[in-house]
Amino acid sequence: MSVRAKKKLGRAVLYALVLTIVIFTFAPYLWLIISSFSTKAELLDRMVFLFPEKPTLVNYQNLMGKDFVPVIGNSLVVTSSAVLVSLVLGVLAAYGYSRFRFRGRGPLLNLSLFTQMIPPIAMVIPMYVIFKMLGMMNTREMLIIIYLSLVLPYLIWIMKSYIDGIPLELEEAAMIDGCSKLRSFFTVVVPVIITGLAATVIFAFIITWNEFFYAFILTKTTAAKTLPVLVYDFNSKFGSNYVMSATLGVVASLPPVLVALIFQKYIIKGLAAGAVKG
Repeated sequence: MSVRAKKKLGRAVLYALVLTIVIFTFAPYLWLIISSFSTKAELLDRMVFLFPEKPTLVNYQNLMGKDFVPVIGNSLVVTSSAVLVSLVLGVLAAYGYSRFRFRGRGPLLNLSLFTQMIPPIAMVIPMYVIFKMLGMMNTREMLIIIYLSLVLPYLIWIMKSYIDGIPLELEEAAMIDGCSKLRSFFTVVVPVIITGLAATVIFAFIITWNEFFYAFILTKTTAAKTLPVLVYDFNSKFGSNYVMSATLGVVASLPPVLVALIFQKYIIKGLAAGAVKG
């Protein structure tokens, strides 16, 4: 076999593998979308189909009357608040761990990540007792605090690795020109780590938006219930309402997709800048 034929064969195998991965990745989501425009009877009568015989929007109309509006409001408020607060605190904490030397720095950094190794089932009862004593049960503030404890340690570690890669001489040069430590952080460090910030925002948003366990255990009404819990509420002792679950699943998947698309350009821009500098 010639070299050219081997290259063509290798390329064909590569394309086949990529196509297989794409199909297995997007097929479940495509079926979710198809189901949301179908009727329950059609899903029971027909095993697999690409297009519904009679596409309908009645599932989306019914969704509006099932606590959807207050619940999606809870998800947006809780997720955006947790992401913004964790981003600010995480970047500042990462900068402190990266640039300052103080007693207990290493153990504290390791301890922040060690807390993520504790199974959630072991934490839910202490959290229930604490928030019950504070009178914060079934509130958005409770979920925001819980989600901060979930994403903040990871954000500190991720952002610290980015800041460690920035030469200290850049900040020293800025301070020689008259910048304070804080101003050099915002004018020198932040623009360099914008790629890391974009990836971190996507990471934090997906974790908090999709969190189910704590929201399911600690929320009971629409005052704090989130979208993943509402999806579960479509299951009853009489069976699962798959059509409504699929409809809500499509709607719930849109915000993470939009966040990824919005911040994708910053990640690509950062990678391109790094390639040019290299």
